[in-house]
Amino acid sequence: MALGLAAGCVTLGAPDVQRAVEGPTASEIYQYRFAAGYGRLPTFEEQFAWRDDLDRRVSDYLVKHPEIAVSPQARQFRVERRLAVGMTREEVTLLAGRPDSATTERAAMEAGAKQFWPQVSERAKEMWAYPNGWRFYFDGDRLVDITVAGKPPIE
Repeated sequence: MALGLAAGCVTLGAPDVQRAVEGPTASEIYQYRFAAGYGRLPTFEEQFAWRDDLDRRVSDYLVKHPEIAVSPQARQFRVERRLAVGMTREEVTLLAGRPDSATTERAAMEAGAKQFWPQVSERAKEMWAYPNGWRFYFDGDRLVDITVAGKPPIE
């Protein structure tokens, strides 16, 4: 049966969009943007300065929002610095910076979510696009869904 499933995956091919509950880390987005802008990866010193600034911004945010420090998402936000469904717009922007683009147009959001649009459309009112194929969908202030294009399937 496993061989049949594996063969089916090979025959059908991997979808070009995947749905996720967790997204990239702040570091992954920073490094991708840095490399795209400068044509190289950041040096140790540049990366250290960026991390120091991010640590300061996260600490300042947690002082203003102490309920986050004891919430179930605290580890993702404070330690892993990974974007995840349930975060606020402010938290996403703090970790990932401003989006490359944002839209409330249904057709653009449908194109971003592809085969997952029927599920994503139930709550998505706005889509933010980030580097490397990441798309974040918001309903009001909350991140309600994540898709990524062009990544190998998660195994």
